[in-house]
Formats: sequence, structure tokens, C-alpha cells
Amino acid sequence: MKLALQLNVIDPKIGGVMIMGDRGTGKSTTIRAIADLLPEIEVIKDDPFNSHKSDLELMGNEVKIAVQNNETLETELIKIPMVDLPLGATEDRVCGTIDIEKALTEGIKAFEPGLLAKANRGLLYVDEVNLLDDHLVDILLDSAASGWNTVEREGISIRHPARFVLVGSGNPEEGELRPQLLDRFGMHAEIRTVKDPILRVKVVEERTSFDQTPMLWIENYEAQQQELRDKIVAAQKLLPKVEIEYDFRVKISEVCSQLDVDGLRGDIVTNRAAKAHAAYNGRTTVTLDDIQAIITLCLRHRLRKDPLESIDSGDKVGKVFKKVFEIDD
Repeated sequence: MKLALQLNVIDPKIGGVMIMGDRGTGKSTTIRAIADLLPEIEVIKDDPFNSHKSDLELMGNEVKIAVQNNETLETELIKIPMVDLPLGATEDRVCGTIDIEKALTEGIKAFEPGLLAKANRGLLYVDEVNLLDDHLVDILLDSAASGWNTVEREGISIRHPARFVLVGSGNPEEGELRPQLLDRFGMHAEIRTVKDPILRVKVVEERTSFDQTPMLWIENYEAQQQELRDKIVAAQKLLPKVEIEYDFRVKISEVCSQLDVDGLRGDIVTNRAAKAHAAYNGRTTVTLDDIQAIITLCLRHRLRKDPLESIDSGDKVGKVFKKVFEIDD
């Protein structure tokens, strides 16, 4: 789970993470904690879209026009936005809404930004994503894939950047996501309750320690947090230089083909995730270990589910991977 989140932060184009698992296993806690690992970003001051000062793909329209007119814009550093999407959110709250009255009386496009605008250049977290309305999940996934959100109301159209890492979590007991929606998430992690009593005691002790003296607990782990932060920033800079051999790319596609994965998303995501893993470990060439570490996370949820199948889909991916890459058990 932590690896999937870190790789998506390094390369948001992987397409987000879906985390399914037992209740009380720390899914939400881990996801919210990832925001603390991220570096600050420079944004245009008082801009509702967290616009970038030079990248046109990450700018709202007003900022883009100002930049093209060579106007000087004030910037500020902010923490990477972490936006929670509540289950009861309406489409207008998610996408934003156009003030029709202002448009008719004053003739201007008055846009009230939604959660997608707030999440631009950050993370959007949906707890219990399997209970969210399907059409809202569709909107989120479309925006995450394209990097843009378009609002159409009463003949008025507004488009703004919405480049974010989509993270969803849920408990499989409360229902699964539709396969075509599940397929749109780049990676899928499954969390199981820890069985080892010693590890369980350690988790309880750490939680108790945090509850009693939170600031002291945070100080104790600050050095490790900073080390991880630096590692992620270095990986983001190294990522464009990472290469993957043609032979590895062919074998990844062969694994997808043998697993009968629909479409090509599995191939694309596995290649991207392998590069991000190599960058995370400070390498410019993808190795077999990189692919082995991420391939189950990228393909597990894309397999056709057979109701009579007893083998876990993660084990199935592992077996085919070893066969294609000729790895002995």
C-alpha cells in the first residue's frame, strides 16, 4: 500500500491507487499521512486552481492570459493539497458550478470552483469509494486521466486543470466497484489484518504513544520522514531519465496477454510504475526486481473474475510473471 502511494506521488500519470481491505487496518490513516511526505509547491497567490507559474497545462484561464500578456504574478509556497471527497457530495460540489445569474445580468462567466479545482496538483481521497455514485466515480476518473475538468451549464462552458492523484479506499464486504471503473485505477492494493501478535502489540503501543504525546512522537520520526521526503523529490527529478529495455516491455505485454487482461491500460501502467520504482531506488535503468515489485499491484484488479476461482488473483499474476520471465520458484 505504501509503495503504491509513493510511486503515484513520483509519477501521477500512473493513474491513482485503489486500496481495499479489512476495516481498522489503517487505510485512511496511511493515505492522509502521505500528504506530510510531499514537498511544498509554488502556486499563484489567491488562485483557486493552484496554478503553476510557467506550465500552461497546470494553469487556470485567467492566469494563462496574464502570463501570455507578460504580467507579473505573485506566487507563494503551499503544502500539496489533500482533498477529502465526502460520500454525500453532489456533482456541483465536485465539479464546480457556474453562477447563471451573474452570467445573465453582468455577462461574465462567474465560476464557483469545486473539489476538483482544489485538488489540482495534489491528492484527492475518496473513502468508501465503492459506495460512491457510479456517475461521480466516472467524473473523477475522467478528470484524473485527462487532467482537465469541463463544466457545462445552460450553454456556458468552463474548463480548468484538474491534475491530481486519485486515491480510493474501501471494504470489499460493502460491495465491489464495477470492473470498468476498477480498471481505471492505475494500481490496486489489498490490505489484510496483521496476524502476528508481536507486530499487533507494537502497533497498539505506537498508537498509544501517539495519543499521549503526539508532538514528541512526531519529533522521534521526523528524521525518517525527511529522509523519505528527500528520496521522493530525488526520484521525481530522476524519472524522465529512466529507461526500460525493449525485451522487458515485450515480456510485460506477454504477461498481460497471458492473463487475458482487457485493453492496454495494464501494459502502460506497469511500464510507468516500473520506471517510477527504479527512480525511487536511484537507478536510471529498470531491472527485473523493479517489475517484480509492482506487477501484481498493477494487474491484480484487471483480471476477469471467475466466481469458482479459488486462487487469489495476486498469486495468479505472480505465477504468470515467473513463467514469462523464466524465474524459478
